[in-house]
Amino acid sequence: MSLSKDRTSELWRSFMVQRKEIANNLNTLLYSMQIYEPLFNFKSFTPETVFDKLAAVEVKDFSCVPEGMVQYLFNGGLYAVFIHKGPPSAFEKTFHSIFHVWIPASEYEVDTREHFELLGEKYKNNHPDSEEEIWVPIRKK
Repeated sequence: MSLSKDRTSELWRSFMVQRKEIANNLNTLLYSMQIYEPLFNFKSFTPETVFDKLAAVEVKDFSCVPEGMVQYLFNGGLYAVFIHKGPPSAFEKTFHSIFHVWIPASEYEVDTREHFELLGEKYKNNHPDSEEEIWVPIRKK
C-alpha cells in the first residue's frame, strides 16, 4: 500500500476478525509493521511510496498459523523509539520530527529493516489521547 492508497483500516479489520484464531499469543500487544524496499531512501518518501504493511501479534511459535495469515520472523536490531500522541491524522508532525529533525541531527541513519508501531495499553485508535510507540530501525552513520 501507500499513504495515498491507504488500506490500513481494511487490513486491521480483517486481522482483528481472525485474531482470536491465533492460539499462542505471548501478550496482548499489536504490531503495525511497514517493510520498505531495501534501497529505499526516506528523503524521497512521498504519499505514493509503496510498501508492505502487516498487522501482527507476537507468538510463542509458528505451530498455529490461521488460514489466510502468514508467519513472519522479525529481524530485530537497533531501534530508535518515539512516542506518538494523538490520532493517526496527527502522525505527519511526528513523522517530520523523526525523519527531518531527529535522524539528521543524530549519529544514526535509517536502516533497511522493519519499521513498526507498537500498539499497547495506551493505544485508543482515533482518540486524541491515544499513544503508540514508533520503532525506527537505525544504524551508525
